[in-house]
Amino acid sequence: MNVEGPGPGRDGAAYADRFAAETPALVAARSRVARLAGAPSVEPAVGATLAVLAAGAAARTVVSIGSGGGVAGLWLLEGMRPDGVLTVLDGDPEAVRATRRAFGEAGHPPGRTRMIFGTAGEVLPRLSPGAYDMVVCAGAPTRYAAHLGAVLELVRVGGTVVCHGLLAGDRIADPRARDEQTVAWRDVARAVREHEHLTSAVLPIGAGLLVAVRRR
Repeated sequence: MNVEGPGPGRDGAAYADRFAAETPALVAARSRVARLAGAPSVEPAVGATLAVLAAGAAARTVVSIGSGGGVAGLWLLEGMRPDGVLTVLDGDPEAVRATRRAFGEAGHPPGRTRMIFGTAGEVLPRLSPGAYDMVVCAGAPTRYAAHLGAVLELVRVGGTVVCHGLLAGDRIADPRARDEQTVAWRDVARAVREHEHLTSAVLPIGAGLLVAVRRR
């Protein structure tokens, strides 16, 4: 007899993705991302969750570290306040171009988005601590783990930090997995969980979301 565990199975995950109906602009952006090397996009269910988190926080100022070709950004813009501004930083020129195209095709005016070309180490010192309602880390953890302290300092009290991808391949739970990315995920998860000013949880949606709220 087969007994399913408490988590969602494949059918449940597929339903969650179908439930998160994507606009034509999102479908086109996702198709472009599939052709880019090193720019994985968030799953539809993950994108919808980002939109819900942004809407619940009435987010006006949001930072996305890693553009993912614009897929995560389009979902965030859907949940943000109409007068909100999304700041996206990425050091991959192809991903930046794809993201700009995605935002333009979706009809978002230039004033709603701010694209910054550069790595986390280059750009984060230029952003104001405590000035953002939400920070989303949509890229590989190796690109921002060394600067996690600066990432966490960006959000205001009551603000939200989201990291996508920590459950990919179930490697973080495998003690034998010692590749650079898995080690980085473990470091990020540990730092967030042990941070005295954060309340955090892992959501088993898509490739996994690490979500934390700054209490003080």
